[in-house]
Amino acid sequence: MSDREPVLVTGAAGFIGFHVARRLLEQGRSVIGLDSLSSYYDVRLKRARLGQLEGLSGFRFEQLDIADRAAMTSLFSTYRFPYVVHLAAQAGVRYSLIEPHRYGEANLIGFLNVLEGCRHAGSRHLLYASSSSVYGANSRTPFRTTDNVDHPLSLYAATKKANELMAHAYAHLFNIPATGLRFFTVYGPWGRPDMAVWLFPEAVLEGRPVKLFNHGKMRRDFTYVDDVSESVVRLIARPPRGDPDWSSQAPDPATSRGPWRIYNIGNNQPVAVEHLLAVIEAATGRTAVRELLPMQPGDVEETFADIADLAAAVDFAPRTAIEEGIARFVAWYRAYAGGQI
Repeated sequence: MSDREPVLVTGAAGFIGFHVARRLLEQGRSVIGLDSLSSYYDVRLKRARLGQLEGLSGFRFEQLDIADRAAMTSLFSTYRFPYVVHLAAQAGVRYSLIEPHRYGEANLIGFLNVLEGCRHAGSRHLLYASSSSVYGANSRTPFRTTDNVDHPLSLYAATKKANELMAHAYAHLFNIPATGLRFFTVYGPWGRPDMAVWLFPEAVLEGRPVKLFNHGKMRRDFTYVDDVSESVVRLIARPPRGDPDWSSQAPDPATSRGPWRIYNIGNNQPVAVEHLLAVIEAATGRTAVRELLPMQPGDVEETFADIADLAAAVDFAPRTAIEEGIARFVAWYRAYAGGQI
């Protein structure tokens, strides 16, 4: 992978996309950042992330919707990207109950446009965001990439499972090396306002009740964003080659005879949501008011990633403790909110 070859990062104004793009730029790589700047959450935050990237050498921004077939065809024709990190998507489990068509447009049609772009550009590696939500009704933990994931509990999860299958078909048919990344509850500075690690500190600092679904009896494999971006960047230079020993009689769901692979990107250390809130209380110096609520449709009680395959592939595994990561987020949030709110 040459430093001069451009890397396309879709969703570059989003949370993970911003951090991956910044990590690549800090390494001296050229990055084309794509984003539609949708209004799913505050566009001011997205523009602030872009402002950080535009101050770095080697960055160019393209505002367009991945569901726009003509625009995506033109973009790939212009740049013929050798490497694509596809992180743009309509996110959110609960929001998929309210606006399901957005998930079809962004996560299915948009992903098909990315696959077609990679096919015609001859891309040498496509990495794309999947999600821990694909494990759905599975209850055996830790979740392994070799587990069957045929029982999603939300439309969002179903679209991410579909992405994995679509990528496999293109890897098989057109020899496009494709790596799926099952992210586990990513958090950190510049995070998403619809996630607990933003919502909880915000409520605590403003003196509002913190909503604890399932009466707080949830566990999540909270994964610090710097660990995620490091894992992704290391994987870019390791396109899957296909396993000649892959067996159709006993198929491994995480690998293939074609150039296709799945990895969990998680902290391998689930944390109870009640403990998360206690850590936030310590970091903010405030006591939370708790509002206990029932389980929400589409949610699961626990996520827990087995990351042995990731560690073996890139000699790195997420390792930031929740206490350290939350302290960094709260410090960033206080500075950001102080300047924006």
